[in-house]
Amino acid sequence: MIETIESGKIKWYHILNPSDEDLSFLKTNFNFHDLDIEDCKSINQRPKIDIYDDYNFLILHFPYLDKANKFVRTKEVKIFWGENYIISIGKSHWVVKNLFNSFKENPSKFNEAILESSDGLLYTILDRLMVETYSLLLRLGGEVELINRELFNKKAVKTIERISVTRKNIILINTIFKPQLRLFHKFESGDIKGFSEGMEDYWGNILDYYQKMWDMVEDYAELIEGLSKTFDSLQTNRINEIMKILTFFSSIMLPLTMLSGMYGMNVALPLQEHPYAFWIVSSIMGLIVISLLIYFKRKKWM
Repeated sequence: MIETIESGKIKWYHILNPSDEDLSFLKTNFNFHDLDIEDCKSINQRPKIDIYDDYNFLILHFPYLDKANKFVRTKEVKIFWGENYIISIGKSHWVVKNLFNSFKENPSKFNEAILESSDGLLYTILDRLMVETYSLLLRLGGEVELINRELFNKKAVKTIERISVTRKNIILINTIFKPQLRLFHKFESGDIKGFSEGMEDYWGNILDYYQKMWDMVEDYAELIEGLSKTFDSLQTNRINEIMKILTFFSSIMLPLTMLSGMYGMNVALPLQEHPYAFWIVSSIMGLIVISLLIYFKRKKWM
């Protein structure tokens, strides 16, 4: 189903789930390239922009959180960008849908957004997507800070899970952002020309926003890597301390076990007929324990 809002010469077509009939309409009325129409039928395309004489076709990726607000997922935003129109097509990011519905309910906002050109409308869509992505990154930064605060607690399993989930999300966002950074540079450099004058500052603002978020992702990646290594070192140290204590116990118990084992055998041994044999052997065992503790202390092993 094709929904439309318009102001003057500018139209925004929003096609949520394009049918073959909808795609035929686009091909017939706008003369879009067959490959672009084919891209609209598929998902998981790489971010790109195809530049033609009378229109441009963009495929962009933006992150969002799943229903559990735990894992980051990727949404494609496919846009045909012509002189007098914007066509958003496919299961785009929910920001695009909400923005379209908002303009549909309040046409005056649509008039303000278009800036008398399709370039202005595209800028508004991209700006909203950037704001939403920035909010997601701030939330991700909060998770990194939470891990930093909980790093020294004893809930190792919970901390490991947080680190693993956050690292996975950062890696995914990194794979989303990296190929698109070059694409947004093309807007400011003029490689991608719009259909109206005076948009250079607006494209520069989008690039600045995107560059800022890219820097944030890189910072988070370095932080989570450092926190992960610190946590691994802490866990290794804790394991070493546990093994050290267990080794102390084993070292102390070894001669005691040997002595008690000897006196448990059915052979003639010194003092076994003595009336105070139990107390004598116990005293010897206690003396061994004290001697080993003093030895470990002097060696600074404990």
